[in-house]
Amino acid sequence: MTTMLTTEQVARGQQLLGGVRDGANQVLLGQNDLIELCLIALCARGHLLLEGQPGLGKTELVKAFATLTGLQFRRLQFTPDLLPSDITGGPILQERDGERQLEFRPGPLFANLVLADEINRSSPKTQSALLEGMQERSVTVLGETHALPKPFFVLATQNPIELEGTYPLPEAQLDRFLFKVEVPGLDADTMSAILTSRRRGEPPTIGLALQPGQLEELFELVDAVFLPDAIANYIARLVAATHPANPGNSQVAEAVRYGASPRAAIAIGEAARAAALLQGRPNVDFDDVARVAVAALAHRLVLQHSAVVSGVTARSLVEQLLQDVPAVAKPLPEEVQ
Repeated sequence: MTTMLTTEQVARGQQLLGGVRDGANQVLLGQNDLIELCLIALCARGHLLLEGQPGLGKTELVKAFATLTGLQFRRLQFTPDLLPSDITGGPILQERDGERQLEFRPGPLFANLVLADEINRSSPKTQSALLEGMQERSVTVLGETHALPKPFFVLATQNPIELEGTYPLPEAQLDRFLFKVEVPGLDADTMSAILTSRRRGEPPTIGLALQPGQLEELFELVDAVFLPDAIANYIARLVAATHPANPGNSQVAEAVRYGASPRAAIAIGEAARAAALLQGRPNVDFDDVARVAVAALAHRLVLQHSAVVSGVTARSLVEQLLQDVPAVAKPLPEEVQ
C-alpha cells in the first residue's frame, strides 16, 4: 500500500519550493512561468536546456539557482575551439617519489551544477563530451571511470539555431535533457521595471534559500508524491501518440519522423510529481501532466523536413495531442475490436 504525503509534508514541500522560486523571481523579473519550470526540472533531478535570444537573463537565472540552493557551481563557456578534455578533465604527468605517472585531473564538469553556456556554439565532438556525464553521472577517461558529485545537474543555454555560428544538438543529447524551455521576451512593463530598479542591468544580491540538507529533503518529498495508475496510463498514451505509426492522429503521421522515447514518459512522470508538490497536492493530477508535457516532449520529436518547411512546430503538435488524447482511455468501437 502506498503511503501518501501528509498535509504537513506537502506544506513543507511548498515552503521549500516557494523560497527558491521567490528568490529567483527577484533576479529575473516577469518570468514566473519560466522559473517554475526550471524549479520543477531541478526537483525532478533532471537536466535543463534554455533557449532564447541573447540578453534575456538565461545565464543569470542559472547562477541564481546555484546561489539559492548552495550547490557547487561551475561555468563552461562553449566556443568553437573548446575541446572535450576542457570539459571532462584529463591525465597530467606528475612526479611522485622519483617516478613519473599519469594522474587524472578533474575538469569543470565535476561540480553539482554545471552551466553549459551557449552549448550550441561548440562542435558536435565537444558537445558529446557531456553525454556520459548527463546519463550515467560519471566520466570515463583512458578506460578509467570517475563518478561525478551528487547531485549533478547540467543547465545549458543555447541560442536559436537560426543564428550564425551554431551547431544543432544531436537527438541523443537532446533526449538527455528533461526539459527544453524557450525563454520568452519581456513586455514593456517588465522592461520599465528593470530600467528603474537595475542600474547597468545588475541583479540584486540574493542569499541561500535552502540550508544544508534541505535540498535532499525536497528531493525525498518529490519522490513521495503519488502517481496514480490512471495518470501513468495517460502519460504512456500521450507519449505513444507522438509516434507516426500510431493511427490516432493524422497530423502526427504526416509531420513526425521519429516520436518520443520512453525516457520522455519517465521525464513527464518525475516532473509531474514536482509540479504537483508545487501546487500543494500529495498526488499527481492530469493538470500536472499538461503543465510539463510540452517542455518534456517537444524537443524529443524529430519532424519531417516538409513539416518544418510548412511551419509545423513540435510544440504545436504536443499542444494538439494534449487536446486530442483523452485523459481516460476509451474502449474501441465494437466493429474495430
